[in-house]
Amino acid sequence: MAEFWERFAYYGMRALLAVYVAAQFFAHLPEGEAKTQASLVYGGYTSLVYATGVIGGMIADRYLGYQRSIILGGLIMAAGLFLLLLPELHWFLIGLAVIVAGNGLFKPNISTMIGKLYGPNDVRRDSGFTIFYMGINAGAFFAPIVCGSWIGAHYGYQYGFLAAALGMILGVMVFQFRKGMLQDVGRAPAGREGIGPILTVLAGAAVMVPVIYFLLSKSDVLGVILLGVFAVLAAYLIWSGFSQDRVQGQKYVAMFILFSANILFWSLFEQAGASLNFLAEEYVSAPFHFTLFQSANPMFILLLAPLFAMMWPKLEKVGMNPSIPRKFAIALIGLAAGFALLVFAIKTMAGADGKIGWYWLLGLYFLHTAAELCLSPIGLSMVTKLAAPRNVGLSMGGWFLATAVANYLAGRISAIASGGGHGEHVASSLAQYAATFTWLIWAGLAVGAVFFLLAPLINRLMHGVK
Repeated sequence: MAEFWERFAYYGMRALLAVYVAAQFFAHLPEGEAKTQASLVYGGYTSLVYATGVIGGMIADRYLGYQRSIILGGLIMAAGLFLLLLPELHWFLIGLAVIVAGNGLFKPNISTMIGKLYGPNDVRRDSGFTIFYMGINAGAFFAPIVCGSWIGAHYGYQYGFLAAALGMILGVMVFQFRKGMLQDVGRAPAGREGIGPILTVLAGAAVMVPVIYFLLSKSDVLGVILLGVFAVLAAYLIWSGFSQDRVQGQKYVAMFILFSANILFWSLFEQAGASLNFLAEEYVSAPFHFTLFQSANPMFILLLAPLFAMMWPKLEKVGMNPSIPRKFAIALIGLAAGFALLVFAIKTMAGADGKIGWYWLLGLYFLHTAAELCLSPIGLSMVTKLAAPRNVGLSMGGWFLATAVANYLAGRISAIASGGGHGEHVASSLAQYAATFTWLIWAGLAVGAVFFLLAPLINRLMHGVK
């Protein structure tokens, strides 16, 4: 339930972010350029949201504990969401920076605690993470409806951000009042009790805000830093693994090979909040507000997740459960199939008004959701099984750092896809979307095939982890 409200806050503002930024702060630019700039802001924000998970994981592991990190991070995020109400770009970026600083303390640590509720060899772990994933997507389902299609569409998008802020506060309250159910899981490390560590971390978050603000303003610099930090983290964890023993080192090698698939997956999948959102706004004919498409993915998660949660153990019993690398391969091929459906619709089914039917985009979200269920909950579970116990939080931060790189690339891809012709140049704009998405089809198919073929090698590096 705590994650339900945190995801309500995140997806509520995510449904509005790119469209609001383009209209509110870049309306003076040509429409294509406005969407390009908004895509870069979107990509920068969503990448930093995940990148700070590395720091948050280390803080929780060694200094603050998971429970207090989650509560403090949630309160900081709520403060940032309230700042988004201010209709000026400078303060809006400060608000995004505050949200990023708080999210690093919240997001990786609540996922890590799920893993700590299960024994190392408990076969229910994948299903447990899938149920947790349902909580995430329940919040994500209601958020665009409440924040976008209802409050945002009728009263102004800034009030949609207000609803997201109130949701974040509810998430903190739920966690605070019910955290006794966790017993000792996530408590503060010995010697770190008291208010001192909390104040120290709060001061550190305040220092981070201007740094994050700078990176949000400098997209090129952000990309170099993200790739550099990811490379350093990979080198450190692999080195620490081999310094422990050969088996642990090879597990880390396998983990980062799978992280590369994670990067490609989310750079394609996260077109949902950017280029696909712009496409829905202008070029999809639908009898409802375009932000409702942002509820399609979580709706399909809620419908399909129980089936997938039951399916993996049943396939395991009959010896047909795909290995983790092959589940990742299936996910990438599923993404390619979704974009292929949309490109087909753009090229052959667009009407005289230059718009396609809403059901084509809904079909893409269905295929992408099925693909997501083959990777995301499986990946979260995989990290907790492959990482050494003392570095589980840091390794989970690495998973989110890989996702940060992906979101940065997603913003870049969206800038290309949505930066074509607009207004009277509808046909050229649709051609731009189709051309960009065609490249994504080939990327998903090619890398998916490689992972499918290399699965036996990756499995050997994983040393029996399933």
